[in-house]
Amino acid sequence: MWSKRYSPDLTPPWKRSAPVPEIPAEPDLVVEEVTTGFCGAVIRCEKTAQGPTVTLEDRFGKCRVFPMEPRGFLLDGRVVTLVRPAPAPPAAPARTASGSLAVPGARARVARAGRIYVEGRHDAELVERVWGDDLRVEGVVVEYLEGVDDLPSIVRAFGPGPDARLGVLVDHLVPGSKESRIAAEVAAESPHVLVVGHPYVDVWEAVKPASVGIPGWPTVPRGQDWKTGVCRGLGWPENTGAAWQRILSAVRSYKDLEPALLGRVEELIDFVTVGT
Repeated sequence: MWSKRYSPDLTPPWKRSAPVPEIPAEPDLVVEEVTTGFCGAVIRCEKTAQGPTVTLEDRFGKCRVFPMEPRGFLLDGRVVTLVRPAPAPPAAPARTASGSLAVPGARARVARAGRIYVEGRHDAELVERVWGDDLRVEGVVVEYLEGVDDLPSIVRAFGPGPDARLGVLVDHLVPGSKESRIAAEVAAESPHVLVVGHPYVDVWEAVKPASVGIPGWPTVPRGQDWKTGVCRGLGWPENTGAAWQRILSAVRSYKDLEPALLGRVEELIDFVTVGT
């Protein structure tokens, strides 16, 4: 008795789609969504009632969510199917929030004579959030000034020297500003002081808007309290303390901060710890 096996797929061979590779949607993988042309890095994958989705962030910080459809993305010009990454086994973090290599079991170093000064409490809390582990290993203490008007007298009272270097982080350090004049005065007095700054009106702006879940930081008219104006512009309650906690909680690592702040803090840490 003769029999013949038939494939359950009756589609003619010339009409069948060629198989495409399945690629795990790992964080920072850059792909292009085929229907919209949106190109960005993978931020996260989520399981929803409609099926798995992937969130992409483009180079401008804009985020979009797409279903993980078969043949739905391009990787280096090739059509691929994104799949959820296999869960990784729990492990100790290899890096600190600043991106530095973690030192498991490291004890905090005895505080050195050198210091880093920042303008306000929010600046200090943000530095602690990202660089706290590094600063404890290095024995660097961060203090805040509540403004820079008295910085020259504070520096003279500190008495910086070769073994007690002083680094200062200033908000809104742009040419022609009051802050830039004070910074120049302080820098001229001692080679053991380094004053650097970022261009933002307040350190709030150094947090990437996408990390906070907003399209951008509002423009606040001159003469209006900047933080209160930001709350109004975003439709938040006019409680700047609560607003700051909302912003700070969105910061998980250096990736949530603007490069203009990252580089300046790293520069100060290197300056204060030079030769050790």
